[in-house]
Amino acid sequence: MHTVKEAAEITGLTEHAVRFYTDKGLVPSVLRNQNNIRMFDEESINWLHGVKCLKQSGMPIEVIKKYVDLCLEGDLTIPQRCALMMEHKEAALVKLEEAKQHVAHLEQKIALYQAILEHRSPDTTNPSNWDKIQHMHCDVFYSPSVRKA
Repeated sequence: MHTVKEAAEITGLTEHAVRFYTDKGLVPSVLRNQNNIRMFDEESINWLHGVKCLKQSGMPIEVIKKYVDLCLEGDLTIPQRCALMMEHKEAALVKLEEAKQHVAHLEQKIALYQAILEHRSPDTTNPSNWDKIQHMHCDVFYSPSVRKA
């Protein structure tokens, strides 16, 4: 049997994470001793490793809880667990596309800053300068009438 500290060392999690995951019901086999201290057997350690793996994939705690509950129901839930993984993958792909758009936007902003630093462009990034210039940022054109509204 292992303490929270030992379980953390074995799994590479923090003690806080071990406590958090057990409190959320993600380690169903965790035991308590006579002093109500958490004690972890090998199965509990395996659950912690599994939770860590799912968390590293970006899976939210509530989805991990669904996964744990399905696992506890047995092999008949394998199709549901597979569907859960496919849904999580689709959500991750959406986030990846959003991240790609963020990077593209940041690349445009960095190019603008480079032009400003090289004195090829006025500073259009500072809103306090916008009353002196008209410029385009992404899809928005800041005109005098829009700024005063």
